[in-house]
Amino acid sequence: MSAGAERDPGLQPERTRLAWRRTTLASTVAAVLAAKTALHGGASAAGVVACAVICGLWVGFLLVAHRRIGALAAAGSPRALTPRHAMAATLCMVAMAVCGVALVL
Repeated sequence: MSAGAERDPGLQPERTRLAWRRTTLASTVAAVLAAKTALHGGASAAGVVACAVICGLWVGFLLVAHRRIGALAAAGSPRALTPRHAMAATLCMVAMAVCGVALVL
């Protein structure tokens, strides 16, 4: 391959974009189920707080995912995911998992 030739990304950006969409869908289902569990049996103060935290985490992940999906859909070579956005997505997902475990126990 010559030094001037551009790399053909193939379908990798499309696969990555679809993976972000699947993860967003899974996050939405998890947030809805967690909110339903938090509010099961009536709205208590702890349930409302847990529901608000879960919704906030879901919105945070949704913002990061939307930004990344937009970057992948743009023409040309997509920019790399910044460490700050990767950390935000990871923290949102881990915190949602912790909230889910706390609701089940």
